[in-house]
Amino acid sequence: GVVALETSISFIDGLKGELIYAGYDIRELAGKVSFEEVGYLLWRGRLPNRRELDELMLQLQAERTLAPMIMDVLRATPEDANPMAALRTATSALAHFDAEADVASAEANYRKALRLTARMPTIVATFDRFRKGREPLKPMRTGSTAHDFLYLLNGEPPGEAAEKTFDVCLVLHAEHGLNASTFAGRVIGATLSDLYSAVSGAIGALKGPLHGGANIEVMKTLL
Repeated sequence: GVVALETSISFIDGLKGELIYAGYDIRELAGKVSFEEVGYLLWRGRLPNRRELDELMLQLQAERTLAPMIMDVLRATPEDANPMAALRTATSALAHFDAEADVASAEANYRKALRLTARMPTIVATFDRFRKGREPLKPMRTGSTAHDFLYLLNGEPPGEAAEKTFDVCLVLHAEHGLNASTFAGRVIGATLSDLYSAVSGAIGALKGPLHGGANIEVMKTLL
């Protein structure tokens, strides 16, 4: 019954099956607008126009490549490492290659959010290829986040249905209000620590089997 914060970013009620992003019911967004449009909505509080979306796409496409040291970290990670642990470590290491890592202005944080959003799919796909004994691929400088991730993961461009399905998954997972991981990230941010520390801490919380880590156990059961 204690109020932790007020936010206009999102609202979720699991019992009622409600998920709202910046005033939009998720049913108005998923499958109707892209993950990139939803990202802009969550960052800026409104959906982008065509010019703004095109600019955002170019920015994300330009930031997908990982620094060589990040690739070395992923290559050296044991094949049986928890994927969330690999993501956490690589995300933290990204800070060492960002000149704005400790710049706390709103616009600097927005640019860092773009970089994180662009590079985390590359991290996940690259680690998966390394643990399967495959060489990583270079990110594409075209296409959506969903398209590039599936290409990096599987080594071939995805079909339209696969890209759209994964894009909807990204939209559905884009923002969940005040769950354990977002709360952890907010607490770290509230200390005026850097964005990379906040996101790394959030991933650490998400790794737990009572939170996002439960998905790993689900996959084990299915397999």
